[in-house]
Amino acid sequence: MDLMLLLLPLVAILAFLVGYLGQKITTVRTIGDAETRARRIIDDAKRHVEQAAREAEAKAREAEARIRGSELEAKEAALRARSELEQETRTRQKEIQEVERHVLQQEEQLGRRLDQLDRRESDVQARDRALAERERRLGETEARLANALEEHRRKLEAVAGLTAEEARRQLMAQVEVEARREAQLLVMRLEEEARETANTKAKEVLATTIQRLAPDYTVETAVSIVDLPSDDMKGRIIGREGRNIRALELHTGVDLIVDDTPEAVLISAFDPYRREIARLALQRLVADGRIHPARIEEVVEKVKKEMEEHIKEEGEKACFEVGVHALHPELVKLVGRMKYRTSYGQNCLQHSKEVAWLAGMMAAEIKVDVKLAKRMGLLHDVGKALTHEQEGSHPELSLQVLTKYGESAQVINAALCGHENVEPETIEAVLVEAADGISAARPGARRDVLESYIKRLAKLEEIAMSYRGVEMCYAIQAGRELRIMTKAEMISDLDAHQLAKDISKRIEAEMQYPGHIKVVVIRETRAVEVAR
Repeated sequence: MDLMLLLLPLVAILAFLVGYLGQKITTVRTIGDAETRARRIIDDAKRHVEQAAREAEAKAREAEARIRGSELEAKEAALRARSELEQETRTRQKEIQEVERHVLQQEEQLGRRLDQLDRRESDVQARDRALAERERRLGETEARLANALEEHRRKLEAVAGLTAEEARRQLMAQVEVEARREAQLLVMRLEEEARETANTKAKEVLATTIQRLAPDYTVETAVSIVDLPSDDMKGRIIGREGRNIRALELHTGVDLIVDDTPEAVLISAFDPYRREIARLALQRLVADGRIHPARIEEVVEKVKKEMEEHIKEEGEKACFEVGVHALHPELVKLVGRMKYRTSYGQNCLQHSKEVAWLAGMMAAEIKVDVKLAKRMGLLHDVGKALTHEQEGSHPELSLQVLTKYGESAQVINAALCGHENVEPETIEAVLVEAADGISAARPGARRDVLESYIKRLAKLEEIAMSYRGVEMCYAIQAGRELRIMTKAEMISDLDAHQLAKDISKRIEAEMQYPGHIKVVVIRETRAVEVAR
């Protein structure tokens, strides 16, 4: 028991020592770990500090470079600003010098003007003094003249025994008698002139009346009508700035009237052949809808070719109806072409068929050659198919054509009967001449006014075509305008003006016509290339 009591303190001391030693060991170990971590932290901090120092040094170097660059840019900007300022200063100095020079010039001019004004003022003052002196002298002269005139009048009154008032009354009476006599002579002369010019004035009145009524009279045979789907089509026919309608008139030789009739276009021309070509071409263009100068030219050329075929068919049809065969193909075409020719308002083809039928019937009655009579009747006016294209009368052209295409002398004689004092050589020729008179004498068959009108238009075109360099021409506007197309390589612009003047002078000298005629010469140069 006592031993236990003695051992307990020892055990307690041992336990305390063991615990103390264990805690000390733990503390030492903890301190060692802490020192290790501290050294590690210190090393990391040193590395971070060194890296931060390097980065700071790099940024410092970069900032220094930027500062140096900014300094250079600032120096360059300062140099540019200084250069611009110097340039602007020099410009301003030049402007100031120019203004100073201009001001000096104006001052010199003002000085010269002031000197001139001073001289003028002195001249004016001298003239004023001279005028004042002259007026004074004139006043004195007028006073002396008035006194002399009064003295002269008193002397005249004393010599004549009349006062001035009495002399004036006698003079007025004498002047009145002479004036009455001269007035009577003037009246007599005017009355004589009126009697002499009465017939001329009456003719002028009639001509003016006829001219005013002529359009209504000729519209039936000189105008064709083309119906339009709407009035909007008129604008397309006219085209931009009128180029389409000008192209139509140029290529067809007719005059188009667009504004008068609603939903219709009037085609005016004395030549039915041209009018028919224009009518067909315009109908096709309206139906197609594509209307422009190139298309117009293409359609007109196509219609002309088709018209040639149509003329041939009409000639063959006429020959078949009449019973005339074995004609030369060109004569057949000329017979068909007469469908579009008129004589005194009468259709030439219809007239020729009538003559052929009448001559054939009369030949059958008197028992002579019926076929020959019909052949003569059909061909007796064939030259009229060419009178608008070639010079010469229709008997001369008939002679040329019939001779050229091998017709017999009997047929040629029948074509010339009744013209140029040619006597008929056969009974058939006499019958043809009689049938011609019967067809022409039929009531309403012919109109003399229209024939003279057509001859005038043909004469206009004949005059124009006689000049060198004229390619084609058309008389339009009822003969009030002659439109002439020239060859650009032969006629210059100056020549075109002279040509218009020469043709107008010749028309004045050779023709008689109401109103006036405008001559238009057109010179066109056309260049065409094909892209392949």
